[in-house]
Amino acid sequence: MSAFQDLMQFERDTGALAQVAGRLGWDQEVMMPPGAGEQRADEMAVMEAMLHARRTDPRVGEWLAVIDPGDLDDEGAAMVRQIRRTYDRSRRVPADLASALARLTSRAHRVWAEARADDDFAAFAPTLREVVRLKREEGAALADGGDVYDALLDDYEPGATAAQLSEMFGALRPRLVALRQAVLERPQPPALQGTFDEQAQMTLARTVAKTFGYEMARGRLDKSVHPFTSGGADDVRITTRTDALDPFNCLYSTIHEVGHAAYEQAVRRSYRFTPLGQGVSMGVHESQSRIYENQIGRSRAFTSWLYARMTEQFGDLGLADADAFYAAVNRVKNGYIRTEADEVQYNLHVLLRFDLERALIAGALEVDDLEDAWNERFLADFGFAVDKPSDGVLQDVHWSAGLFGYFPTYSLGNVYAGCLHKALRSDVPDLDAQMAAGDLGAATAWLRDNVQQFGGLFAPREVIQRACGDAPTEAPLLDYLEAKFGTIYSL
Repeated sequence: MSAFQDLMQFERDTGALAQVAGRLGWDQEVMMPPGAGEQRADEMAVMEAMLHARRTDPRVGEWLAVIDPGDLDDEGAAMVRQIRRTYDRSRRVPADLASALARLTSRAHRVWAEARADDDFAAFAPTLREVVRLKREEGAALADGGDVYDALLDDYEPGATAAQLSEMFGALRPRLVALRQAVLERPQPPALQGTFDEQAQMTLARTVAKTFGYEMARGRLDKSVHPFTSGGADDVRITTRTDALDPFNCLYSTIHEVGHAAYEQAVRRSYRFTPLGQGVSMGVHESQSRIYENQIGRSRAFTSWLYARMTEQFGDLGLADADAFYAAVNRVKNGYIRTEADEVQYNLHVLLRFDLERALIAGALEVDDLEDAWNERFLADFGFAVDKPSDGVLQDVHWSAGLFGYFPTYSLGNVYAGCLHKALRSDVPDLDAQMAAGDLGAATAWLRDNVQQFGGLFAPREVIQRACGDAPTEAPLLDYLEAKFGTIYSL
């Protein structure tokens, strides 16, 4: 037990240091002076070198060698299992490579943001080429002779493989494509009209965040180019963005990030700074953000409450009533941007990225050909051409940050959310009446009790199966989408 206690104290210190490193990343996207980019890259590299040294410290191996998981309770055994996994993976990656990736991806974020603003992929391509090169090198080290992309995917969804996800996504695609085609052939409901003060949008976004249970005393809401969530436990920060012509962008980005943040805030406090003290995977994390944003946030019941708040804040919305507002929230329309996509088309955006990044990591696609490959695939999938790089290959921050393997967890999270929503509805039969009154307490409590509180205690699929009673499949998500949009569009 002494070895276990020593190991856990060491891990808590490492966890605290990782939170500090994460705060540097948050600051870079929200508040950092624009001229500080190179210095921040050096700072991030030093922090990653320190973290890598701790994760590969020989004492960790010595402690693990003498600890018998059979002597521990379930939580202790899970902590040791997670520590061993991180230790084994970290030892495969050379320290200089880990430091170089941290420095490069910090600098790459600034290069990407400038290229995106200028609609100039060529300005970003050399930096992205270097990111891909280093990620291939990292993946090869982690794979140890196995599949390189699977090794990178394992960072975000432990235990998943690209082959498994391809099979699931292959089952999603036909029904999604058929639903998309059927919906787009129907008349479109009226859209929101007007200009919406951006400060007022932020005011309403904070109200909505609190309604979903986000604890502002342990977080904050700011603006960034790409909305994200950062931190854990008692310091979980979120960002959103505003558009004077589209307040839904701000509000639903906020709700999405609140789903991530609520997960982190709900993890058992005794797990803080331990390997169990955060969401178990990005797929499970995304299940929380998507069920908050879509099955709850875009429901007929909740949008009736939101309609009243919107009219209080902005006055006439150019819509007849709450039913028209609900239809406007859920309009299915052609668009370029993944984060602004409706529920019917969102996963098609993700599958495009999944296939392209697999090809990049495998060497079947090179960065110099990426923009053309993106544009060709987009035209084939969506039926219209990309108009500019910021609406295409430059729209997402992920590849600049080296997050290869992250994108498929968005669609996996949607599948998980479909399963959770079915179980939630079964367990809380009067859910709609509560949501229509702006009371999300039962919904968020169910998710907290069945998913969020456990942090990393269980494997990702096990978390969903324990909450739902069945192994996760794509069927509940597809059934939900077809029923919802079939009603809205009178299919």
